[in-house]
Amino acid sequence: MARPRIVIVGAGFAGFAAARKLAKLSRGSAEIVIVNPTDYFLYLPLLPEVATGLLEPRRVTVSLAATLPGVRVVLGEVDGFDLDGRMISYTDPEGGTGKLGYHRLVISVGSVNKLLPVPGIAQHAHGFRGISEALYLRDHITRQIEMAANAADDAERRARCTFVVVGAGYTGTEVAAQGVLYTDDLVKPWPELHGRPRWLLIDTAGRVLPSLDRRLADASDQVLRERGVEILTETSVQEATQDGVRLSTGEYVPTKSLIWCVGVRPDPLVDHVGMPTRDGRLVVDEYLTVPGYPDVYAIGDAAAVPDLTMPGEITGMTAQHAVRHGVTAALNIAASYGRGRRRAYKHHDLGFVVDLGGLDSAANPLGIPIKGFPAKVVTRGYHLLSMPGNRVRVAGDWLLDSVLGRHGVQLGLVRGKAVPLDSDSPET
Repeated sequence: MARPRIVIVGAGFAGFAAARKLAKLSRGSAEIVIVNPTDYFLYLPLLPEVATGLLEPRRVTVSLAATLPGVRVVLGEVDGFDLDGRMISYTDPEGGTGKLGYHRLVISVGSVNKLLPVPGIAQHAHGFRGISEALYLRDHITRQIEMAANAADDAERRARCTFVVVGAGYTGTEVAAQGVLYTDDLVKPWPELHGRPRWLLIDTAGRVLPSLDRRLADASDQVLRERGVEILTETSVQEATQDGVRLSTGEYVPTKSLIWCVGVRPDPLVDHVGMPTRDGRLVVDEYLTVPGYPDVYAIGDAAAVPDLTMPGEITGMTAQHAVRHGVTAALNIAASYGRGRRRAYKHHDLGFVVDLGGLDSAANPLGIPIKGFPAKVVTRGYHLLSMPGNRVRVAGDWLLDSVLGRHGVQLGLVRGKAVPLDSDSPET
Protein backbone atom coordinates (compact mmCIF):
# COMPACT_ATOMS: atom_id res chain seq x y z
CA MET A 1 0.00 0.00 0.00
CA ALA A 2 1.37 3.42 -1.00
CA ARG A 3 2.23 5.80 1.79
CA PRO A 4 -0.11 8.78 2.17
CA ARG A 5 1.37 12.04 0.91
CA ILE A 6 1.14 15.18 3.02
CA VAL A 7 2.05 18.37 1.14
CA ILE A 8 2.97 21.55 3.00
CA VAL A 9 3.04 24.81 1.04
CA GLY A 10 5.49 27.25 2.60
CA ALA A 11 8.36 26.83 5.06
CA GLY A 12 7.85 29.78 7.37
CA PHE A 13 7.28 29.38 11.09
CA ALA A 14 3.98 27.54 10.64
CA GLY A 15 5.00 25.29 7.75
CA PHE A 16 8.35 24.41 9.28
CA ALA A 17 6.76 23.51 12.62
CA ALA A 18 4.13 21.36 10.91
CA ALA A 19 6.74 19.50 8.84
CA ARG A 20 9.00 18.84 11.80
CA LYS A 21 6.17 17.56 13.99
CA LEU A 22 4.72 15.39 11.21
CA ALA A 23 8.11 13.84 10.54
CA LYS A 24 8.39 12.84 14.18
CA LEU A 25 4.83 11.53 14.36
CA SER A 26 4.87 9.57 11.11
CA ARG A 27 8.25 7.87 11.58
CA GLY A 28 8.41 7.21 7.86
CA SER A 29 4.85 5.93 7.48
CA ALA A 30 3.85 9.01 5.43
CA GLU A 31 5.54 10.90 2.61
CA ILE A 32 5.91 14.48 3.78
CA VAL A 33 6.66 17.07 1.09
CA ILE A 34 7.34 20.74 1.70
CA VAL A 35 7.19 23.15 -1.26
CA ASN A 36 9.09 26.40 -0.79
CA PRO A 37 10.86 28.95 -3.05
CA THR A 38 14.09 28.63 -1.03
CA ASP A 39 15.92 25.73 0.61
CA TYR A 40 15.94 27.39 4.02
CA PHE A 41 13.74 28.47 6.91
CA LEU A 42 14.22 32.18 7.61
CA TYR A 43 14.29 33.29 11.24
CA LEU A 44 12.64 36.66 10.64
CA PRO A 45 12.99 38.21 14.14
CA LEU A 46 16.75 38.60 13.69
CA LEU A 47 16.60 40.33 10.29
CA PRO A 48 17.15 43.80 11.87
CA GLU A 49 20.50 42.51 13.13
CA VAL A 50 21.40 41.39 9.61
CA ALA A 51 20.45 44.81 8.23
CA THR A 52 22.63 46.62 10.76
CA GLY A 53 25.79 44.53 10.58
CA LEU A 54 25.45 42.42 13.71
CA LEU A 55 24.74 39.06 12.08
CA GLU A 56 25.77 37.52 8.80
CA PRO A 57 22.78 36.50 6.65
CA ARG A 58 23.52 32.77 6.77
CA ARG A 59 23.11 32.87 10.53
CA VAL A 60 19.35 33.44 10.23
CA THR A 61 18.80 30.91 7.43
CA VAL A 62 18.37 27.30 8.52
CA SER A 63 18.72 24.48 5.98
CA LEU A 64 15.43 22.62 5.46
CA ALA A 65 17.14 19.42 4.31
CA ALA A 66 19.47 19.36 7.33
CA THR A 67 16.83 20.10 9.97
CA LEU A 68 13.88 18.18 8.52
CA PRO A 69 15.18 14.62 8.04
CA GLY A 70 12.66 12.45 6.25
CA VAL A 71 10.94 15.44 4.64
CA ARG A 72 11.20 15.90 0.87
CA VAL A 73 11.96 19.50 -0.08
CA VAL A 74 10.65 20.73 -3.45
CA LEU A 75 11.95 24.12 -4.59
CA GLY A 76 9.17 26.09 -6.22
CA GLU A 77 6.53 28.79 -6.06
CA VAL A 78 3.05 27.31 -5.79
CA ASP A 79 0.75 29.06 -8.25
CA GLY A 80 -2.42 26.98 -8.34
CA PHE A 81 -4.71 24.82 -6.19
CA ASP A 82 -7.18 22.17 -7.33
CA LEU A 83 -8.84 21.20 -4.06
CA ASP A 84 -11.41 18.94 -5.72
CA GLY A 85 -8.71 17.11 -7.66
CA ARG A 86 -6.31 17.10 -4.67
CA MET A 87 -3.53 18.71 -6.70
CA ILE A 88 -1.26 21.76 -6.51
CA SER A 89 0.86 23.26 -9.30
CA TYR A 90 4.16 25.07 -8.93
CA THR A 91 6.97 26.73 -10.85
CA ASP A 92 10.56 25.88 -9.97
CA PRO A 93 13.43 28.41 -9.72
CA GLU A 94 14.45 27.80 -13.36
CA GLY A 95 10.96 28.29 -14.80
CA GLY A 96 9.96 24.65 -15.04
CA THR A 97 6.47 23.64 -13.95
CA GLY A 98 5.20 20.70 -11.97
CA LYS A 99 2.21 19.26 -10.14
CA LEU A 100 1.87 17.39 -6.88
CA GLY A 101 -1.04 15.28 -5.72
CA TYR A 102 -1.79 14.99 -2.02
CA HIS A 103 -3.86 13.15 0.57
CA ARG A 104 -3.55 16.00 3.07
CA LEU A 105 -2.66 19.60 2.25
CA VAL A 106 -1.31 22.29 4.59
CA ILE A 107 -1.40 25.88 3.29
CA SER A 108 1.12 28.00 5.17
CA VAL A 109 2.21 30.60 2.63
CA GLY A 110 2.77 33.35 5.19
CA SER A 111 2.65 37.07 4.53
CA VAL A 112 4.19 39.92 2.54
CA ASN A 113 4.75 43.65 3.06
CA LYS A 114 1.59 45.68 3.51
CA LEU A 115 1.46 48.54 1.03
CA LEU A 116 -0.70 51.64 1.46
CA PRO A 117 -1.88 53.74 -1.50
CA VAL A 118 0.56 56.57 -0.85
CA PRO A 119 2.06 58.33 -3.91
CA GLY A 120 5.68 57.35 -4.47
CA ILE A 121 5.89 54.60 -1.86
CA ALA A 122 6.29 51.71 -4.30
CA GLN A 123 9.01 53.59 -6.18
CA HIS A 124 11.04 55.06 -3.33
CA ALA A 125 10.50 53.02 -0.14
CA HIS A 126 12.56 50.02 0.93
CA GLY A 127 10.61 47.00 2.19
CA PHE A 128 11.84 44.75 4.96
CA ARG A 129 10.66 41.17 4.77
CA GLY A 130 13.47 38.94 3.52
CA ILE A 131 17.21 38.32 3.34
CA SER A 132 17.68 40.24 0.10
CA GLU A 133 15.91 43.29 1.54
CA ALA A 134 17.99 43.18 4.72
CA LEU A 135 21.22 42.87 2.75
CA TYR A 136 20.21 45.71 0.46
CA LEU A 137 19.29 47.92 3.41
CA ARG A 138 22.65 47.28 5.10
CA ASP A 139 24.46 48.32 1.92
CA HIS A 140 22.15 51.29 1.44
CA ILE A 141 22.63 52.68 4.96
CA THR A 142 26.39 52.21 4.73
CA ARG A 143 26.51 53.83 1.31
CA GLN A 144 24.53 56.89 2.43
CA ILE A 145 26.97 57.63 5.25
CA GLU A 146 29.98 57.16 2.97
CA MET A 147 28.47 59.36 0.27
CA ALA A 148 27.47 61.98 2.83
CA ALA A 149 31.13 62.38 3.76
CA ASN A 150 31.83 63.50 0.19
CA ALA A 151 28.61 65.43 -0.41
CA ALA A 152 28.79 68.68 -2.36
CA ASP A 153 26.85 70.71 0.21
CA ASP A 154 25.33 70.58 3.68
CA ALA A 155 21.80 69.99 2.37
CA GLU A 156 22.81 66.81 0.57
CA ARG A 157 24.85 65.72 3.58
CA ARG A 158 21.89 66.12 5.91
CA ALA A 159 19.55 64.27 3.54
CA ARG A 160 21.91 61.31 3.22
CA CYS A 161 22.29 61.20 7.01
CA THR A 162 18.52 61.15 7.58
CA PHE A 163 16.68 57.83 7.86
CA VAL A 164 12.89 57.58 8.04
CA VAL A 165 11.26 54.39 9.34
CA VAL A 166 7.51 54.09 8.82
CA GLY A 167 5.71 51.72 11.17
CA ALA A 168 6.43 51.49 14.91
CA GLY A 169 5.48 47.85 15.41
CA TYR A 170 8.01 45.13 16.20
CA THR A 171 10.03 45.42 13.01
CA GLY A 172 10.08 49.19 12.67
CA THR A 173 10.97 49.73 16.33
CA GLU A 174 13.83 47.24 16.17
CA VAL A 175 15.13 48.59 12.84
CA ALA A 176 15.21 52.15 14.24
CA ALA A 177 16.79 51.03 17.53
CA GLN A 178 19.48 48.95 15.83
CA GLY A 179 19.89 51.40 12.95
CA VAL A 180 20.79 54.41 15.05
CA LEU A 181 23.55 52.42 16.78
CA TYR A 182 24.82 51.24 13.40
CA THR A 183 25.05 54.72 11.90
CA ASP A 184 26.69 56.04 15.08
CA ASP A 185 29.46 53.52 14.42
CA LEU A 186 29.59 54.27 10.69
CA VAL A 187 30.23 58.00 11.12
CA LYS A 188 33.23 57.58 13.45
CA PRO A 189 35.86 57.36 10.66
CA TRP A 190 34.39 60.43 8.92
CA PRO A 191 35.29 63.70 10.73
CA GLU A 192 33.50 65.57 7.93
CA LEU A 193 30.18 64.41 9.39
CA HIS A 194 29.37 66.55 12.38
CA GLY A 195 26.75 65.31 14.83
CA ARG A 196 24.69 62.13 14.81
CA PRO A 197 22.68 60.91 11.83
CA ARG A 198 18.98 61.69 12.14
CA TRP A 199 16.49 58.85 12.59
CA LEU A 200 12.69 59.28 12.55
CA LEU A 201 10.16 56.63 13.54
CA ILE A 202 6.64 57.37 12.27
CA ASP A 203 3.31 55.72 13.02
CA THR A 204 -0.36 56.59 12.81
CA ALA A 205 -0.93 55.07 16.27
CA GLY A 206 -0.64 57.05 19.46
CA ARG A 207 2.51 55.25 20.64
CA VAL A 208 5.23 52.86 19.57
CA LEU A 209 4.44 49.14 19.74
CA PRO A 210 0.69 49.80 19.91
CA SER A 211 -0.19 46.10 20.09
CA LEU A 212 1.98 45.43 23.15
CA ASP A 213 1.69 46.04 26.86
CA ARG A 214 1.91 49.77 27.62
CA ARG A 215 4.88 49.25 29.93
CA LEU A 216 6.92 47.56 27.20
CA ALA A 217 6.02 50.31 24.77
CA ASP A 218 7.00 53.05 27.22
CA ALA A 219 10.33 51.36 27.99
CA SER A 220 11.09 51.08 24.27
CA ASP A 221 10.03 54.68 23.67
CA GLN A 222 12.41 55.88 26.38
CA VAL A 223 15.39 53.97 24.93
CA LEU A 224 14.73 55.29 21.42
CA ARG A 225 14.40 58.89 22.55
CA GLU A 226 17.56 58.68 24.65
CA ARG A 227 19.41 57.61 21.48
CA GLY A 228 18.06 60.60 19.61
CA VAL A 229 15.38 58.88 17.55
CA GLU A 230 12.54 61.28 16.74
CA ILE A 231 9.23 59.51 17.35
CA LEU A 232 6.30 60.98 15.45
CA THR A 233 3.02 59.38 16.52
CA GLU A 234 -0.39 60.01 14.93
CA THR A 235 1.55 60.90 11.80
CA SER A 236 1.62 59.40 8.32
CA VAL A 237 3.52 59.77 5.06
CA GLN A 238 1.51 61.68 2.46
CA GLU A 239 4.00 61.47 -0.41
CA ALA A 240 7.42 59.99 -1.13
CA THR A 241 9.86 61.33 -3.70
CA GLN A 242 13.42 60.57 -4.68
CA ASP A 243 14.61 63.38 -2.43
CA GLY A 244 12.37 63.12 0.61
CA VAL A 245 8.97 62.51 2.20
CA ARG A 246 6.06 64.79 2.99
CA LEU A 247 4.32 64.06 6.30
CA SER A 248 0.72 64.57 7.35
CA THR A 249 1.95 67.34 9.66
CA GLY A 250 2.98 69.31 6.58
CA GLU A 251 6.70 68.85 7.23
CA TYR A 252 8.92 67.85 4.31
CA VAL A 253 11.86 65.69 5.36
CA PRO A 254 14.76 65.53 2.89
CA THR A 255 16.06 61.95 2.88
CA LYS A 256 17.35 59.20 0.63
CA SER A 257 16.15 56.48 3.00
CA LEU A 258 12.50 55.56 3.50
CA ILE A 259 12.23 52.20 5.28
CA TRP A 260 8.75 50.68 5.05
CA CYS A 261 7.79 48.59 8.11
CA VAL A 262 4.06 49.34 8.21
CA GLY A 263 3.08 45.71 8.66
CA VAL A 264 2.20 42.60 6.74
CA ARG A 265 -0.73 41.15 4.84
CA PRO A 266 -1.43 37.55 3.81
CA ASP A 267 0.42 36.33 0.75
CA PRO A 268 -1.66 37.11 -2.39
CA LEU A 269 -1.52 33.39 -3.19
CA VAL A 270 -4.37 33.02 -0.68
CA ASP A 271 -6.68 34.60 -3.27
CA HIS A 272 -5.93 31.75 -5.70
CA VAL A 273 -7.20 29.06 -3.34
CA GLY A 274 -10.77 30.03 -4.20
CA MET A 275 -12.14 29.72 -0.67
CA PRO A 276 -13.74 32.28 1.70
CA THR A 277 -11.40 34.70 3.44
CA ARG A 278 -11.53 37.04 6.41
CA ASP A 279 -9.19 40.04 6.44
CA GLY A 280 -7.45 38.43 3.47
CA ARG A 281 -6.82 35.19 5.37
CA LEU A 282 -8.37 31.80 4.63
CA VAL A 283 -11.33 30.96 6.83
CA VAL A 284 -10.72 27.83 8.90
CA ASP A 285 -12.44 26.19 11.85
CA GLU A 286 -10.94 25.74 15.30
CA TYR A 287 -9.28 22.52 14.06
CA LEU A 288 -7.48 24.49 11.33
CA THR A 289 -9.35 22.82 8.47
CA VAL A 290 -10.89 24.66 5.52
CA PRO A 291 -14.72 24.31 5.62
CA GLY A 292 -15.91 21.74 3.10
CA TYR A 293 -12.44 20.27 2.68
CA PRO A 294 -11.52 18.25 5.80
CA ASP A 295 -8.22 17.19 4.23
CA VAL A 296 -7.06 20.79 3.68
CA TYR A 297 -5.51 22.78 6.53
CA ALA A 298 -4.48 26.45 6.61
CA ILE A 299 -2.16 27.86 9.26
CA GLY A 300 0.01 30.85 10.13
CA ASP A 301 -0.50 34.29 8.61
CA ALA A 302 -2.46 32.71 5.73
CA ALA A 303 -5.27 31.53 8.01
CA ALA A 304 -8.02 33.29 9.96
CA VAL A 305 -7.83 30.95 12.94
CA PRO A 306 -10.56 31.52 15.54
CA ASP A 307 -9.08 32.75 18.81
CA LEU A 308 -10.85 30.66 21.43
CA THR A 309 -9.35 32.82 24.19
CA MET A 310 -11.10 35.88 22.70
CA PRO A 311 -14.44 34.81 21.15
CA GLY A 312 -15.17 36.50 17.85
CA GLU A 313 -11.53 37.37 17.20
CA ILE A 314 -8.87 35.61 15.12
CA THR A 315 -5.33 34.85 16.22
CA GLY A 316 -2.67 37.47 15.55
CA MET A 317 -0.10 37.27 12.79
CA THR A 318 2.81 36.40 15.09
CA ALA A 319 5.50 33.73 15.07
CA GLN A 320 4.25 32.49 18.43
CA HIS A 321 0.85 31.62 16.99
CA ALA A 322 2.29 30.33 13.70
CA VAL A 323 4.52 27.76 15.38
CA ARG A 324 1.67 26.48 17.50
CA HIS A 325 -0.66 26.40 14.50
CA GLY A 326 1.87 24.14 12.80
CA VAL A 327 2.12 21.74 15.73
CA THR A 328 -1.66 21.58 16.17
CA ALA A 329 -2.21 20.96 12.44
CA ALA A 330 0.34 18.12 12.55
CA LEU A 331 -1.39 16.52 15.52
CA ASN A 332 -4.78 16.80 13.82
CA ILE A 333 -3.45 15.30 10.60
CA ALA A 334 -2.03 12.38 12.60
CA ALA A 335 -5.42 12.04 14.30
CA SER A 336 -7.09 11.82 10.88
CA TYR A 337 -5.05 8.64 10.34
CA GLY A 338 -6.05 7.21 13.70
CA ARG A 339 -3.08 8.37 15.75
CA GLY A 340 -4.17 10.42 18.74
CA ARG A 341 -7.17 12.69 18.96
CA ARG A 342 -8.12 15.84 17.10
CA ARG A 343 -7.84 19.03 19.12
CA ALA A 344 -9.00 22.63 18.74
CA TYR A 345 -6.36 25.33 18.58
CA LYS A 346 -6.19 27.37 21.77
CA HIS A 347 -3.23 29.35 22.97
CA HIS A 348 -2.64 32.15 25.47
CA ASP A 349 0.24 34.49 24.67
CA LEU A 350 3.32 33.68 26.74
CA GLY A 351 4.79 37.15 26.36
CA PHE A 352 6.82 39.11 23.83
CA VAL A 353 10.37 40.34 23.42
CA VAL A 354 11.71 43.43 21.63
CA ASP A 355 15.46 43.73 21.01
CA LEU A 356 16.54 47.36 21.10
CA GLY A 357 20.23 46.80 20.39
CA GLY A 358 23.17 47.37 22.69
CA LEU A 359 22.34 46.18 26.19
CA ASP A 360 18.69 47.21 25.95
CA SER A 361 15.55 45.16 25.37
CA ALA A 362 11.98 45.06 26.57
CA ALA A 363 10.17 41.83 27.39
CA ASN A 364 7.22 40.46 29.33
CA PRO A 365 7.81 36.73 29.79
CA LEU A 366 4.67 35.17 31.28
CA GLY A 367 3.26 38.68 31.65
CA ILE A 368 6.09 40.01 33.82
CA PRO A 369 7.43 43.28 32.31
CA ILE A 370 11.21 43.74 32.41
CA LYS A 371 13.60 46.07 30.60
CA GLY A 372 17.28 46.82 30.21
CA PHE A 373 19.97 44.16 30.57
CA PRO A 374 17.74 41.51 32.26
CA ALA A 375 15.35 41.82 29.32
CA LYS A 376 18.33 41.52 26.96
CA VAL A 377 19.28 38.18 28.52
CA VAL A 378 15.68 36.95 28.20
CA THR A 379 15.40 38.20 24.61
CA ARG A 380 18.56 36.55 23.37
CA GLY A 381 17.81 33.38 25.29
CA TYR A 382 14.37 33.26 23.70
CA HIS A 383 15.78 33.66 20.19
CA LEU A 384 18.41 30.98 20.71
CA LEU A 385 15.81 28.54 22.02
CA SER A 386 13.39 29.36 19.20
CA MET A 387 15.88 28.91 16.37
CA PRO A 388 15.86 25.38 14.92
CA GLY A 389 19.55 25.64 13.98
CA ASN A 390 22.66 27.86 13.83
CA ARG A 391 22.47 28.62 17.56
CA VAL A 392 26.21 28.36 18.18
CA ARG A 393 27.00 30.52 15.14
CA VAL A 394 24.53 33.20 16.23
CA ALA A 395 25.84 33.19 19.80
CA GLY A 396 29.38 33.39 18.41
CA ASP A 397 28.54 36.43 16.30
CA TRP A 398 26.97 38.12 19.29
CA LEU A 399 30.07 37.45 21.37
CA LEU A 400 32.42 38.75 18.69
CA ASP A 401 30.29 41.84 18.13
CA SER A 402 30.36 42.65 21.84
CA VAL A 403 34.18 42.72 21.65
CA LEU A 404 34.95 43.93 18.12
CA GLY A 405 31.88 45.99 17.19
CA ARG A 406 29.87 45.99 13.98
CA HIS A 407 31.43 45.34 10.59
CA GLY A 408 30.33 48.28 8.45
CA VAL A 409 31.16 47.62 4.81
CA GLN A 410 29.14 47.34 1.62
CA LEU A 411 28.91 43.98 -0.10
CA GLY A 412 27.12 45.13 -3.27
CA LEU A 413 25.33 41.79 -3.66
CA VAL A 414 21.78 43.13 -3.98
CA ARG A 415 20.72 46.05 -6.17
CA GLY A 416 17.69 48.19 -5.46
CA LYS A 417 15.84 46.97 -8.53
CA ALA A 418 16.11 43.40 -7.22
CA VAL A 419 14.02 44.20 -4.12
CA PRO A 420 11.01 46.24 -5.30
CA LEU A 421 8.31 46.96 -2.76
CA ASP A 422 5.31 44.84 -3.77
CA SER A 423 2.76 47.17 -5.32
CA ASP A 424 0.03 44.61 -6.03
CA SER A 425 -3.32 45.21 -4.33
CA PRO A 426 -2.35 48.02 -1.94
CA GLU A 427 -4.44 48.34 1.20
CA THR A 428 -7.04 51.09 1.15
